[in-house]
Amino acid sequence: MSGAHRSARRREVLDVLRTAAAPLGVAETAERIGVHANTVRFHLEALAGEGLVERRVLEPSGPGRPRTVYVPRPGMDRGGTRSYRLLAQMLLGRIAATGPDARSTAMEAGRAWGRSLVEPPPPSRRPTPEESAGRLVELLDGLGFAPDPEGGTAPSRIRLRHCPFLELAEEYGQLVCPLHLALMQGALAELRAPLTATDLEPFAEPDACLAHLAPAPQQTAERHP
Repeated sequence: MSGAHRSARRREVLDVLRTAAAPLGVAETAERIGVHANTVRFHLEALAGEGLVERRVLEPSGPGRPRTVYVPRPGMDRGGTRSYRLLAQMLLGRIAATGPDARSTAMEAGRAWGRSLVEPPPPSRRPTPEESAGRLVELLDGLGFAPDPEGGTAPSRIRLRHCPFLELAEEYGQLVCPLHLALMQGALAELRAPLTATDLEPFAEPDACLAHLAPAPQQTAERHP
């Protein structure tokens, strides 16, 4: 059975359960669809494994064995397609339409997210440049940027060999790339790092963007007592 046919049959089984007035067993579901009980059993077990239906055991009212029935779980089907890229395009398009303030709005969002994605050190402790760069590289790696630091343990540049938002960056680079830069700045500020991200060169190399790091201004490095 092809994947598309299996998916269509599984949805048909789920639709039968959703329209039934009471929980159904394997034989009843198979009869309503007009297929073999073993086929229905396979799909019911798969739906149960996906969390879309729930098994229940009904005790018999008289002599006989307990009966297993299935009921759909409430809630939307989480197995459907997602359109997060469309949502991102809608939001970026709305920000871009604000005109001169668009870049600063994107960077403000990036800094806020950067701060939220790291755990600051204890107030009595200041991280070293090496520790700060390591935390930043770890964050970028977790976000899917495939970072490649250049210049030892305290790099002055980080190559970003993968962009997790590549298509959006190609379409809205004037917003997405500054947002990435601000995200790094926000993370380093929250870490009270003696470093900051000063620039991000989009597609500086055929296979990478370049993030530049430099010592943070004194007021930035000491903004948290």
